[in-house]
Parts: sequence; C-alpha cells; structure tokens
Amino acid sequence: MTKYEVVGIGNAVVDVISHADDSFLAHMGIEKGIMQLIERDRAEVLYGAMQDRLQTPGGSVANAIAGVGALGLPTAFIGRVHDDALGRFYADSMRDGGTDFVNAPVQGGDLPTSRSMIFVSPDGERSMNTYLGISTDLGPADVPETVASNAKIIFLEGYLFDKDHGKEAFLQASRLACAAGGKAGIAISDPFCVERHRSDFLTLIENELDYVIGNQHEIESLFETDLETALSKTAAICPLVVCTRSGDGVTVVSGKERIDVPVQTVTPVDATGAGDQFAAGFLYGMATGRDLTTCARMGNLCAAEVISHVGPRPLIDMMAEFRKAGLV
Repeated sequence: MTKYEVVGIGNAVVDVISHADDSFLAHMGIEKGIMQLIERDRAEVLYGAMQDRLQTPGGSVANAIAGVGALGLPTAFIGRVHDDALGRFYADSMRDGGTDFVNAPVQGGDLPTSRSMIFVSPDGERSMNTYLGISTDLGPADVPETVASNAKIIFLEGYLFDKDHGKEAFLQASRLACAAGGKAGIAISDPFCVERHRSDFLTLIENELDYVIGNQHEIESLFETDLETALSKTAAICPLVVCTRSGDGVTVVSGKERIDVPVQTVTPVDATGAGDQFAAGFLYGMATGRDLTTCARMGNLCAAEVISHVGPRPLIDMMAEFRKAGLV
C-alpha cells in the first residue's frame, strides 16, 4: 500500500488560459485584473470565446501538491471532477505530473468539471473567471481511508470550507491521518473565507490541526487584529503557524520559538501561485525532517521561481535550486 508523504484536499479546477486585449475584455464584459466567480452559462460563453486555449490542472492546494511531487516525494490529491473531457484531462495531467489523483471522474450528475477562464492581457494582467462546478461537492465519501490513513502530512484547502460536506471531509481526512501518526494542516486560502466561517475555522485549527499556512492578511483575519497579536493568538491554539509577508519575508512560530526568514526581492512577472509554491517547498521540508528555517527557505525559493514566469507551477528543477542554495 502506498505511503504518501503529502496528500492534499481541495478544488480540482482546470485553468484555461487565453490571450486577450482590452477591447476583447470590454466586449465580453470581463473586469480586468480580478478573479470573479461565475455561473455555468457564463462559463460556457467565455470558454467558447477563447481563441488560443492552454489548459493546465489547477486549484490552490493541487498546485502545492504537484510542487511537492515534482520534488520527488510520493503525493496524492483528493478532489472531484466530472467524467467529461476537462475532468479526464485533469485526472490524467495530475497523474502524469507524478501525483496520484485518487478519485475517479464522476459519471452522471449535472455539474461539469470546474474551470477557471484566465485571460492574459498584453500588459501581463490576468483576468480570472472561475466556475466552481462539481469540485465544491467534495464530501467525506470522497476521502479514501486507505489514502488519508497512509499520509504523513495532510494539507487542506480553506476554499472548501464554504459547504458543510467540505468541512466534514476535512474532519475525516485529518482524523484518519492523525490517528495513524500523521499531521494535518490548512491553507487559509482567503480572508473572505475566514470572514464567512471564522468560528468554524478557529475550532478546526484549535482542535484538529497541527499547522496553519497563510499570508499576512489571512492570519490577521482569524482574530480581526494586527499581525503580531494574530500570530500570538494563533500560535496559542496551533502548534505551528507559518505566515508569508510578501517582500517582508516569512514568520514561523512553533510554541515559544519564532523565526523570521527574509526573502530575496524579485520583480514578479506573474504572482499567481506564489503562496501555493511556497507551501510546496515548506511542506517538502517538513516531510523530509528539515528545521523550520530550512523549510521556510525552501518555500521562498519555490515562490520566487514561480513568480518569475507566467503560470502557477515551477518550470525548472527546484531540487537543483535547493542544492545550489545548500539546502539539500
């Protein structure tokens, strides 16, 4: 039976990328430079209007897990796709990238595979239009016991907290992993997720999880306060708190230990995926027994690489970069 180093649970979203100028965006009523959630009819119209589609498997935690897998560790991803062309593409692409996609595409039913139509302007701005589709229906029945119980680390996606069955899936996965000696944690994902479910978020963190990863705004939103107070309060209820602060570096708090790890300033070409790939590097370090400073430095290198080009996943061998930096 496969022993997975890191297993992720999250939205399985196909990123469909196309180039578009400002006149096209205006004609289609697309608001430039932001992410909008859209309904199915709108998704079909925009998908049909794309001229030069580039399709890649996406989703925040899925990107992070793929990053860990690319570093050579056995990984798996738990998510829902429909048995349609995009769903089969997603499942095959995750497997081809080295991560087990453990849920077979769902046959029947009404909801298609989730997709995000991303229009890239000549100035590099990305206008994202996301239809969540079937991925948000993930529930406890989608969490294979054989996978969760054989995970050293479980990584949960905060976006799935919007539905009760998503919360139930999280509880099942984290409890199975922890009962078998693994660790469970969450990517907070978005301050607005916290605002919608603050009490449930804090209950989960305090009672079920071993670590939390979020950016400054996400950590602050947990307790609706300034960063230092939020870090202190979060660390009081969770063994490990990891906070990314863009150009100001990374803060990691574990019990009474606090480390602040600087970052090398990089002018981003495309900031998409920075947090996801930071998590990939950090989780790789955790899974392989590195100290917290090394984990953070690995995360920083992965984030710096992914913002240097368009796309949410690294384009070079990050293990080679770790070697150059003396981290492995």
